[in-house]
Amino acid sequence: MTHKRSLVALLAGTLVATGVALTPGTAAAAPAIDWQPCPDTPEVDCASIEVPLDWAKPDGEKIHIGLARRPAKDQAARIGSILMDPGGPGGSGVESVKGSDTFTDAVNARFDQVGFDPRGITNSSQLRCDANLAQQSDAAKHPTSQAEFDHLASVNRALHDSCRANSAGLAEHVDNLATVRDMDAIRAALGEEKLTYVGYSYGSLMGQQYAEMFPDRIRAFVMDGNMDHSLRTAWDFMRSETAPVEQGFVEFANWCDTTQTCALYGKDTKAVYADLKKRAKAGTLTDPDGRPMDFYALASSAFAVMNPASWGGLATYFADLRDGTATTVVSFAADIRNIPYPSIWCSDWQYPVKNYSHYKLLRSKLDRAFPNVEWSPYVDHAMTCVGSGTETTNPQRRLDIDDAPPLVMIGNVHDPATVYEWNLTAAHQSGAHLITYEGWGHTAYGNGGPSDCVNKAVDDYLINLKPPKRGLRCPATEVPASGPATIKTSTIHPEVGPYRLG
Repeated sequence: MTHKRSLVALLAGTLVATGVALTPGTAAAAPAIDWQPCPDTPEVDCASIEVPLDWAKPDGEKIHIGLARRPAKDQAARIGSILMDPGGPGGSGVESVKGSDTFTDAVNARFDQVGFDPRGITNSSQLRCDANLAQQSDAAKHPTSQAEFDHLASVNRALHDSCRANSAGLAEHVDNLATVRDMDAIRAALGEEKLTYVGYSYGSLMGQQYAEMFPDRIRAFVMDGNMDHSLRTAWDFMRSETAPVEQGFVEFANWCDTTQTCALYGKDTKAVYADLKKRAKAGTLTDPDGRPMDFYALASSAFAVMNPASWGGLATYFADLRDGTATTVVSFAADIRNIPYPSIWCSDWQYPVKNYSHYKLLRSKLDRAFPNVEWSPYVDHAMTCVGSGTETTNPQRRLDIDDAPPLVMIGNVHDPATVYEWNLTAAHQSGAHLITYEGWGHTAYGNGGPSDCVNKAVDDYLINLKPPKRGLRCPATEVPASGPATIKTSTIHPEVGPYRLG
């Protein structure tokens, strides 16, 4: 889930980890960061800092946190550093900063861009989990019987056991509360009295919980694509993740049924897709290679409704599948590229799914509530912790932020990952100024973002500390495309492209 948008593109908890009080202290006299040119990107500086493996034992074993920096373009007008995280869990801030400028030209001129890799990820001390077990877990997340549900639980347990066995104690210390403390150590090492931060998607949880723990150490915080860490039940998670996809499908179908250039014009788009679903579930739908195409393969391609630029191509694909003339397989890739994700996710979240009967009930409720799409790829995240044995040390609860300066959140109305409903809740609980982007996609601010309105409001806040007016809404800029029949898709796994949970 980098945060760069283009859709057919995913958190706040307690101040107490289970059994260990986390008081807001910071290691004294943080050493200066030893920046050196990155070996593969010499125009960017790389470094790392040491932090405690267990923040309850600050003098104990240490791990390292990877950093990358693009210096401010206008050093004479430099204000300071902006720390950023691209989301995930599992996204690499180091690789994001190395890859390109993150923010707008105005902000890049005045601030160093500093990306970090949360503990367990890429250039930091790494979680090491079994890739084969991760693939097995991913393949088992749609059980059709109690025996298959038990198999998922068994595979999940083996996967999480591999993370624990191969990571020298790190797997027990990767919740977001530990990452928040790491962020404060980075702030101190940067020499910043107060932190300026931009967090995308899962990085919003980092910003939310930092604001709870260290409200007096904030200069300006932007959280783009917000998680709702007060969401407690599996049903609320599954429902809220599926609702915007259903809405997107309805808008796609209405566009097709009223647009003569759409390949399904005059054919009743909803009825065409309903017939394709029926055939997929019966095992009689085949892809262009002649292989059976099940419901999940079909629904994954339908997820392209969340990108209006793909509407024309998607309609053509559905028409060709109906007629048996499709020549290109369109799939929503499900390869595992971010193996550490389950340990981090289950440390921060627990959505109990008790057994197969419970799962079947949840899926039946989705079918009834959202009759066109029935499912979103993000629904599967609720199955990540079934049987895992990983303790949720940062369990869900409402945000509780006191005495922080003005905070800014951004929410997209048609975001299928960190859905708009979550942004409304997080802004209400935190008191943040919410910028609503009325368009599509996952996250909105920065270099390559869809909205000048969003960028200008956030720039004014980051540079001049002027928060946007309450209730600011920025109009959509996306336009439906009639073709060609090309649909760009990516993985639902967090680190890769726009499809990550947060």
